[in-house]
Amino acid sequence: MVDLNILVGGAAGQGMDTVMSLLGKALVREGYHLIYTKDYMSRVRGGHNFSRLRIAQEPPWSVVEKVDILVALNDETFDLHRDSLQPEGKIIYDPNRFQLPPAEYRGVPVALQQIAREAGNAVTANTAAVGALLGLMGLETRVVGEIVRETFADRETLIKQNTDALTKGHQAAAQVCRACIPLPSPYGSQGRLFIDGNQLLGLSALASGCRFLSAYPMTPSTGIMNYLAGKSAAFELIVEQAEDEIAAVNMALGASYAGVRAMTVTSGGGFSLMVEGLSLAGMTETPLVIVVGMRPGPATGLPTRTEQGELEFTVHAGHGEFPRAVLSATSHENAFYRLNKAFELADKYQVPVLFLSDQNFADTHRSVEPFDFG
Repeated sequence: MVDLNILVGGAAGQGMDTVMSLLGKALVREGYHLIYTKDYMSRVRGGHNFSRLRIAQEPPWSVVEKVDILVALNDETFDLHRDSLQPEGKIIYDPNRFQLPPAEYRGVPVALQQIAREAGNAVTANTAAVGALLGLMGLETRVVGEIVRETFADRETLIKQNTDALTKGHQAAAQVCRACIPLPSPYGSQGRLFIDGNQLLGLSALASGCRFLSAYPMTPSTGIMNYLAGKSAAFELIVEQAEDEIAAVNMALGASYAGVRAMTVTSGGGFSLMVEGLSLAGMTETPLVIVVGMRPGPATGLPTRTEQGELEFTVHAGHGEFPRAVLSATSHENAFYRLNKAFELADKYQVPVLFLSDQNFADTHRSVEPFDFG
């Protein structure tokens, strides 16, 4: 097997992201190449969300339709994605939530909720699902256990609850079908990063010397603000959540005028509100970087779907004529250096620079080699 493909699905709030993040971090540490994408609705609870993870010996550029393991956290996931499962694939499901049809021979029943209750924390059902996946792939729980201990550090109760759920989930799946969907051997070096596009742009901004970010939350760019807010104390970075996009762009302009590298992030509708500030940056020759996470449709559009609909708008936005640069990226690796180039161009030519992203790039995790910060 050259690669292995997993789909995890359920309702919003059931924890698909937890499953994929834990598993992805562990596999990257083991030396695998990964890509992980999310398909989610613009709602906090309910609906149908799903994530795809592709594990490969060589860097994968996309996920694929057919999967080897389907983790169905509810019956809707099975109904919607059963046709995507390979004939020899396996379905991890909780028999206490729903039953598979009698003719379905690929099921691996794992009582995720019962395991979580026995561990003392209902939320650990997600960790039990990770254990079940490891059992099917013939992997041990050691690396995931290390990540759990790092994540919860000094919270011994949570460490024990998650470790217990992980172990029991692994045992339950292994009893039914141990290593029946084996992984290929890892290929290449360890020490890669497992990072999504928004986190990567935040990391690039820090490496580029950005010391001020002002923004109003707007998917798909909000993750940049969240990432930088978490790093602000360590890097002496000011992160200001503005009352709207007009305030955000003008705060960033003021910070840049005061002498620091500044950035704001937004999406299509928010960028519309920033256009007067963009023109002001052009008129006053103030360097400014604006990340525009494009989304489909007019007005509010579709926040959690992907499209590159603002290409022409960003090139021509603003009243009057003034120079600007508009950049984008061809990959996660390229984006790190391209955003750094945006800051350099803004400073060198004293102009606003726009960096274009989209939901697919922003939310897709990939394993990447460490970057050159020199």
